[in-house]
Amino acid sequence: MLNEKMEKAFLEQINKELFSEYLYLSMKAYFADLNLQGFVNWMDVQVQEEHAHAMGMFDYVIERGGKIVLEAIDKPENNWKSPLEVFRAILKHEQFVTSSINSVADVAEETRDRAASIFLNWYIKEQVEEEANVGGILAQLELIGEDKNGLFALDKELATRTFVAPVIG
Repeated sequence: MLNEKMEKAFLEQINKELFSEYLYLSMKAYFADLNLQGFVNWMDVQVQEEHAHAMGMFDYVIERGGKIVLEAIDKPENNWKSPLEVFRAILKHEQFVTSSINSVADVAEETRDRAASIFLNWYIKEQVEEEANVGGILAQLELIGEDKNGLFALDKELATRTFVAPVIG
């Protein structure tokens, strides 16, 4: 059974994961408006991943005998100046999520909840991958600068990304 402090930390993180899904939906819409279908695809995979992350925690809380109480999800940003600005925002957001998951892991350590610590290890590793992937695309966008051909080449590359349902835990 989850103790109250651990349950609260998970519920707050579930909300943040659902906000991430919502934010990435907003970014997907931004790229759709620009008709950058590869970026749309990349964001769609992000949306699905964030949903899976939230549901992994959601199911874990239930499995551990916790009670799910969902809170309102904040309205996401919906206006950016460029794809570069979007990816800068994504990296900043992923760094925030990493910090937040680390805080949940701190609660697991503090409450000596070894099962939660083990469960959270998957999320910690996932965040390393998330930041690296976003950082790589951000670096490419910085190199591309104003080169439309470079942007379209990257768009074509991002169109190849596919969603693979994660095995969490």
